[in-house]
Amino acid sequence: MKRIAILGSTGSIGRSALDIVSAHRDRFRVTVLTAGSNVALLDKQVESFAPDVVAVADKKAAQELKRRIGKKRASLLTILSGQDGIADAAAYEDSDFVLSAIVGAAGLIPTLSAVRSGKTIGLANKEALVMAGRILISESKKYRSKIIPVDSEHSAIFQCIEGHRKAAIRSIILTASGGPFAERSPANMVDITPEEALKHPRWKMGKKITIDSATLMNKGFEVIEAHHLFGLPHQSIDVVIHPQSIVHSIVEFRDRSCIAQLSVPDMKGPIAYALTYPQRIDNVIDGLSLHEIGTLTFKKPKKISFPCLSYAYLALEAGGTMPSVLNAANEVAVNAFLKGIIRFTEIPVIIKKTMEEHTVRSDTELHAVIEADQWARKTAERVMKTL
Repeated sequence: MKRIAILGSTGSIGRSALDIVSAHRDRFRVTVLTAGSNVALLDKQVESFAPDVVAVADKKAAQELKRRIGKKRASLLTILSGQDGIADAAAYEDSDFVLSAIVGAAGLIPTLSAVRSGKTIGLANKEALVMAGRILISESKKYRSKIIPVDSEHSAIFQCIEGHRKAAIRSIILTASGGPFAERSPANMVDITPEEALKHPRWKMGKKITIDSATLMNKGFEVIEAHHLFGLPHQSIDVVIHPQSIVHSIVEFRDRSCIAQLSVPDMKGPIAYALTYPQRIDNVIDGLSLHEIGTLTFKKPKKISFPCLSYAYLALEAGGTMPSVLNAANEVAVNAFLKGIIRFTEIPVIIKKTMEEHTVRSDTELHAVIEADQWARKTAERVMKTL
């Protein structure tokens, strides 16, 4: 029986993972659950899955969880709080597998903690690789921690290259749905509301990643992820818009033949693959009926409409601490947009201006990455006030 820790259990990825666990309790036991502020849902998850350890974002949330659980049930588990508590939970010795599904930069330290404890990681937190990919991959080799990607695109690549030598790979193609505004011109994007941007045509995701999908920043992050996960230069990583979201990624080999991974758009597929690798379990998602779909289309993204994708390539080319700055500026801008403080079209403006002010440093030390993140947040807030 595989013992699993779920970091970010109340988010969309965490909830989907627990659905899989619930349907296969003979295969999995939940040892750790962590969450941010959704204590009500976490309480229900604790009752359903009886983990050994629970960690929440702060002491106030921990106190509320203890109150909901009650003294008798609370005595049966360890309740931790804060970033250190979540990092300790990620390294819990009785876990075999850690699903890293915390959203944003907050997932970096817990993911590193799990890596350094030698766990197998199901990586759904792309920001950890965007910010500190060089460090994360280096530490995974040092501590013999296997990283299995959970993003649908990277899971697809991971599956396509199984059994193939790295030297045989020419390039990879990441597919993007294009989000809700794939056909809009820049002139028609000025008045986009958060409510509109959150209506993704294919995927059900959390708010932050849904906005990232609408700006194509999510795909830019995935380019950086792919660079670190698969050791390919940015020139060998391409992006195409594929509105049907059936082909999740394509690998092109040296002989120019290609292998693609296809399925209906459902995150339970890549989550289950990571949980059970190298095995598979039956009927995790609906079957694929290509005759009913009929047509699969592909086209290049419009750079003028989605500059965030270009900024991700620029950050990867600049290297060092620039990707950390990219991520932090984006988090600040997306949060402001969701609160109605800035316009949709101002998200890339804030990111660009913040990147232009940054002096790149080496990303071989974690403190430099974190300092760049903190600097970028302050700079992005200042830039935002000038718009």
